[in-house]
Amino acid sequence: MSTQQYIIGKPAAPEREDGERVLLRYITRTHYSEEWNSTLHTHACAELFFITGGHGAFQVWQDRFPVAINDLVVINAGIPHTETSQQGSPMEYVVLGVDGLGTMTDISGFALLHLAAEQEAVSSCLRMMVQEIRVQQPGCDEICQSLLDVILLRLRRREDFSMSHSPAGPRSSRNCDQVRRYIDNHFKENLTLDQLAQMVHVSKYHLAHTFHEEFHISPISYLIARRIQESRFLLRETDHSISQIAQILGFSSLSYFSQSFRRLEGISPIEFRRRYHRKNGESGS
Repeated sequence: MSTQQYIIGKPAAPEREDGERVLLRYITRTHYSEEWNSTLHTHACAELFFITGGHGAFQVWQDRFPVAINDLVVINAGIPHTETSQQGSPMEYVVLGVDGLGTMTDISGFALLHLAAEQEAVSSCLRMMVQEIRVQQPGCDEICQSLLDVILLRLRRREDFSMSHSPAGPRSSRNCDQVRRYIDNHFKENLTLDQLAQMVHVSKYHLAHTFHEEFHISPISYLIARRIQESRFLLRETDHSISQIAQILGFSSLSYFSQSFRRLEGISPIEFRRRYHRKNGESGS
């Protein structure tokens, strides 16, 4: 999965007439690939998924539904969801993470819309957002926030869609969610606790404590677990050697990968691959 993400550093949204603020937290542009393993997950803020290409499906709670270009899926904060791409038609989408907003259209906490009259204006705003996060010039945050305001004003004109103010969660929860999402998108890179803490402007000790309180696991342990999750797919579906997989996933050494895999899975990577091949009638490697 090819992903470009930009996390908004400083809120710049003006107060609305009712005194509340709707804040853009991050922008993610994704091109789906078959290597991505989709699992249900939640976020501390609402997400607006704008499908810009291809076909796929969303799962929210136990509901599963197809999506295609020009569809918009709005997911409220704390609602379990995941997405998959249709084979032969890779899905592309732009995600806006937004604080202070929620959909009232569906009691399950999500809404599916097909953009019609507002499609051209919304697409234009998204293209400008993507361009802004690509070049990241001064004023990028403010411009993207203003473009979000335009998109929301366009959506509020629809009679089949209702949005309301949704109080933002604690700042620590938002920080932890941003870090977890960043790890999910960059787990193959050489990430450190210092880097993750700097990203959300807190000390590494504060991040370690709040992340563990939020998810019952440390940031680095979550990073390792995410890599091991991906390694299971690579061991099953590719012919890469164990050392190649360790390198692909950012492990500093083959022995560290093997130790981490055994600690979480109870067996070695080689034995995992052999058991899978044996179960499926193939010869082990």
